[in-house]
Amino acid sequence: MTEAKTQITKVDPADFIAGVEPEKKREEAKVLDALFRKVTGEEPQMWGPSIIGYGEYRTTYASGRDVHWMRSGFSPRKAKHSLYLMGGYCDEIAGKRRDELLGKLGKYKTGKSCLYINKLADVDMDVLEQLLRNDWDAIARKYPD
Repeated sequence: MTEAKTQITKVDPADFIAGVEPEKKREEAKVLDALFRKVTGEEPQMWGPSIIGYGEYRTTYASGRDVHWMRSGFSPRKAKHSLYLMGGYCDEIAGKRRDELLGKLGKYKTGKSCLYINKLADVDMDVLEQLLRNDWDAIARKYPD
């Protein structure tokens, strides 16, 4: 089996955040880091050069592919923040709750397991916290320690 390209690195997430440009994205990255820490209770780790991840899990897909990945995380990209939220896709109850919360969140876009936010002022931070908690709880049910 081949390993995933994105692996945990030794880079300190605080050092990475300190280098995020522009400054507004850097300040928002600090807010997101605090929120993820609050929800997950985890210390962040860098996954690859630009993803800040919280927690981790291992599983083997039906195809036989072994996976080692973060439970949740984000990347403060120049254009928008990418939040990695897998739980709502692997748990039907969490998926329904996710859809309800997204209806209240504000301005965003989604990908397969990503939530894209241009700036934090575009979203309701209380709803974002609920969304993160819903996702975190779902991934913990699916992949318990």
